[in-house]
Amino acid sequence: MKVLDKVIIVTGAGGGIGRELVLNLLSKGARVAAVDINRDALEETITQAGEKRNKLSTHIVNLTEREAVEALPDQVIAHHGAVDGIINNAGIIQPFVYVNDLDMDKIKLVMDINFYGTLYMTKTFLPYLLKRPVGHITNISSMGGFLPVPGQSIYGASKAAVKLMTEGLQAELKDTNVKVTVVFPGGVGTDIMRNSGVEGSTNANASEQDISKLLTPKEAAEIIVNGMETDQYRVLAGKDSKLMDKLYRLSPKRAVGLIAKNMKNLIEIK
Repeated sequence: MKVLDKVIIVTGAGGGIGRELVLNLLSKGARVAAVDINRDALEETITQAGEKRNKLSTHIVNLTEREAVEALPDQVIAHHGAVDGIINNAGIIQPFVYVNDLDMDKIKLVMDINFYGTLYMTKTFLPYLLKRPVGHITNISSMGGFLPVPGQSIYGASKAAVKLMTEGLQAELKDTNVKVTVVFPGGVGTDIMRNSGVEGSTNANASEQDISKLLTPKEAAEIIVNGMETDQYRVLAGKDSKLMDKLYRLSPKRAVGLIAKNMKNLIEIK
């Protein structure tokens, strides 16, 4: 679905990949409804939109609250007149600890935002998308959604749930006007650790060389929007995601062992 003159909703639009998705879509002629829980972050997205801000609306929504999500279509349609697509980008990670040491409240929060937030958005907007000439749903999973990462097992479970739900939607909607894309980003240089409240659980002194290997949020956004515009079935964003996808298919045990070795220094074992 080409985004020119379409109305696209982006969650997690207050920063990182989400903000860059908003800016990318606006640059391609789309109208955008930017959704985030953080008012100040959304204000900065408006500022960065510059002269294109007249095609942008912002909506402060807690995606874990189903009623708040279900009230969103009326708000977006009142401002833009329609909804043609959604990009479910919002998500958080967990502290880098093993399941045995992970607090149940944090487990619930990760599942509520990453999976249920995506589910609520999809369920709420799908009836509207089915009424449009063309529609699109893009759900952001993760490389951790197909490859288990020690110390991020619950995060991975939430993203695996997004993966399988999205693939199920693809089958269910194959004969409709709504196309569906699932995205598996690898490492992206965002503030997700700080925004997830887990900064103290990781090695904050990552080398500049390590950081330089990551996709920038702008690069990730371009890949994601291209996947939407070309109706791709699945999108592997980043060299690491593509490499680990191949390795995991060839030898799951070897792939998990490699990831475990690389993650060892990040995990707090209590």
